This record gives sequence, structure tokens and C-alpha cells, in this order.
Amino acid sequence: MNTNTKIPITVIVSVKNEELNLPYCLEKLHPFSEVIVVDSQSTDRTPTIVKEFDFKLVDFRWNGQFPKKRNWALQNVNIKHNWVLFLDADEFVTESFLDEIQDTINSTKHSGFWIFYNNYFLGKEQKYGLKMRKLALFKKDAGLFEKIEEDSWSHLDMEVHEHPEISGSVGNIKNTIIHKDFKSLEHYISRHNAYSTWEAKRYMFNKVNGFSNLTFRQKLKYNLLSSGMLPLIYFIGTFIFKLGILDGMSGYYFAKYKAHYFFQIQTKIKELNKIKL
Repeated sequence: MNTNTKIPITVIVSVKNEELNLPYCLEKLHPFSEVIVVDSQSTDRTPTIVKEFDFKLVDFRWNGQFPKKRNWALQNVNIKHNWVLFLDADEFVTESFLDEIQDTINSTKHSGFWIFYNNYFLGKEQKYGLKMRKLALFKKDAGLFEKIEEDSWSHLDMEVHEHPEISGSVGNIKNTIIHKDFKSLEHYISRHNAYSTWEAKRYMFNKVNGFSNLTFRQKLKYNLLSSGMLPLIYFIGTFIFKLGILDGMSGYYFAKYKAHYFFQIQTKIKELNKIKL
């Protein structure tokens, strides 16, 4: 990587109470020309840590309606560069990733890029299983994260499952970044409990509206949830067919927890349907 030239990308890190993860994330972001941390009124040392790194801190207060945090940042924060990279506090860039994006954005015809992760669970890298990815690098004027009509039931102030809707072609960044959460397993379980509630309520909303405007992948997920097979299919797919078994016990635990996450969604849907077993 050319250390004499800053990478002309604005990095937006969305946070709330991330004092454990944030220093590891921010310390690797100095090669970028601009770093903005958008904070949802953290009560720990998060704001202090941002100031210690001398990055820009923006306060976000959600009113329960559209837009959420990432769309709000795109629409309201003065962003210096044409390209924006969205990161969470538990995501850490690597040297190879920096090298690739520095070269790529100067010559690409794409409007956005999928980014892949080396995921860690219980402190161990998951070298096998289903690989994580998200569309986190794109031109700021190329689109927004999808709008989901959820004002009446959502309690998540940031786009978690919403994907960017990009105008133009989308490519892949080959070199990965690291996803490693230094928080406890209790926090992981609590977070996914909240996510599964959101997923179940989204399912019910789509059911009322006829499951229209969904992608093929979303429709497939909902069909598997309706059949009751998704937890088992996910576990077999990632642990057996995608060789998660080679990651040992941490691979087993990760596959089990993810399968249980889908089981949570499935049973919460049953509850919202007044439990028709």
C-alpha cells in the first residue's frame, strides 16, 4: 500500500457502546482520507475513544422512522469522498484489503462492491462454513439502503438486514476483512435475540402484504421458515457440506447458534400467528 497517499474513501463506522471493539477497528483506519463515526448516544467510552483517534464523531438520534442510521448518514452528513465504506466496530480492515481497494476504485466501472469476511467465533477463525459478505463499499450517490416499512414495530435504529439498492453494476473485493467481536457470548445471544424478533415481525408484515417486492433469496428464506426446515438445512449446509466440521468445536457451536437463530425466528412467527402448531 502507498503510505504517502491517503485512500480517497470515506469510512463510516456505526456504533453504540463499542468501547471493547472500537480501538481495534479505528487503529487500522488511518490510511483512509476520512473516517466518520456515527454514534447512537453511547454511555461508555466510545465518544472518548473516537476523539483520541482524532476522527470525526457524529451524534445520531433515531425518531423511530425512516431513515435509520446509515441512510441518515448518507443523507445528512457532509461526506468528503465519492466512495463510502460502511464498517461495524467489530470489523477490521487488512493490509491486503487496503491494497486492493486503493487500486480498484481508481479504475473500476462498478458502482459498488461486495466485501467478504474472515469470521471469528469464540476467539477462533472460522476457515470453513458459509462465508459472510455484505455490500458495504459503494458510491455515495449510487443508492441507499432499502426502505422497509417498519415504523410501527421496529426497535433497531440501524440497517442490519437491509441491503443497499445500487444503481449500476456491483463487483467483488477478493481480499477479506476480519469480523471479530471482543464482547461476550451473552452479548452475541442478546443481539441475535433482538435480530430474530425483527425478522419475525418483518415476516408478518410481508405476509399481510402478500410477500411482494422480495428478492429470490428472501422468498426462499421465508419459504424454508414456513416449512420449518430452515434451521436444519442451515446446520447441515454449513457444518457438513461447507465443511464447518473442519473448524472443530468452534465450527460446531457457530453452526448450532446460527441454526438456533433461525429456529428463534420460526417459533416467534408461530407466536405472532397465535401458535398454530
